[in-house]
Amino acid sequence: MLRHKSIARVLALALAASFLLAGGGGAWAGAQQQSGQPQQPAPKPQRPDETIDDDDVERVESDLTNVLFTAIDKGKRFVTTIKQEDIRILEDGQPQQIFTFQRETDRPLSLAILIDTSASQERTLPEEKSAAQRFVDTVIRPQKDEVAVLTFTGESTLEQGLTGNVARVRRAIDRVEFIPPSGYIGGGVLVGTPPISGDNQMRAASTAIWDAIWVTSREVLSTTSDKTRRAIILLTDGVDTSSRLKMSEAVDAALKADAIVYAIGIGDSFSFDGVDEGSVRKIAERTGGRAYFPRNEDDLRVAFGQIQDELRSQYLIAYSPSNKAKDGTFRKVQIEVMNPELRKQNLRLTYRQGYFARSAVEAKPKR
Repeated sequence: MLRHKSIARVLALALAASFLLAGGGGAWAGAQQQSGQPQQPAPKPQRPDETIDDDDVERVESDLTNVLFTAIDKGKRFVTTIKQEDIRILEDGQPQQIFTFQRETDRPLSLAILIDTSASQERTLPEEKSAAQRFVDTVIRPQKDEVAVLTFTGESTLEQGLTGNVARVRRAIDRVEFIPPSGYIGGGVLVGTPPISGDNQMRAASTAIWDAIWVTSREVLSTTSDKTRRAIILLTDGVDTSSRLKMSEAVDAALKADAIVYAIGIGDSFSFDGVDEGSVRKIAERTGGRAYFPRNEDDLRVAFGQIQDELRSQYLIAYSPSNKAKDGTFRKVQIEVMNPELRKQNLRLTYRQGYFARSAVEAKPKR
């Protein structure tokens, strides 16, 4: 029987299986570099007992591709007056016929709050938890939205599976803590020699961001209803030290799960090197999300507030791709503003940069 707090080994098996089938606390900000080689991701969690009922979900095979986007003006205000004739959508450079264009303000949400609990987050973690709990209180609508809570260092831990119960989510966030690895004396410094069999201790002292996003996308959000808006809210300094997977593989997993990443760059610039803003921006922008770099607790609250606004201020475009090949290839998506008056406003459109086409041998949608 799986324990939510001890799932790394199972994740490693899941990761290995997928390969076979395919053939860091303190102040706020700074910069550092990422590294690269994977760490095991997390297990496939059980579906929550109080989320959207699968019996009420109609799953239909469809050739339509859905793209959600937001529009922000120079004053960083969301634009909510765009019409279908104001934009056009292209796939691999080819204009596509739009079948549906509408504002999305009431779509159910499936969110995963993914919290870095490595040493670089030790000082900022209390503020992160407080802001996350306020976000949950404000955004989540019981019986409609669902949230999962995960933490990660060198391995990922499922603290709370997807649930619409706000009290459970709050308790899960409240339980999140920094657990220093053996020999840790602060400031990212470990003393002594780890035991020969101390692989767990080595992972506890590292950070595997890309593995955590991969696992959250593949093993948590991909199990949700096709009718929900899926998103990962990532709190990290962006400094990856032990992932086995590359950032590109994490991006691909998020795109395949139709999940966007809202990344909040938080790090310790006293004892550590702060935030790798480049990595934080890339993981957000490549999945259609946004990156935030709060300098204090007030900024952090603002960031969560903007994420809330964006989740409720989206447009939906549905089109039938002119390329009908079921070849599993990546299709690049581009949205252009055609209205001359709107162009003058230099709107910033945020959306996923593409998707993977279905494969001819791909299984039909889950029930």
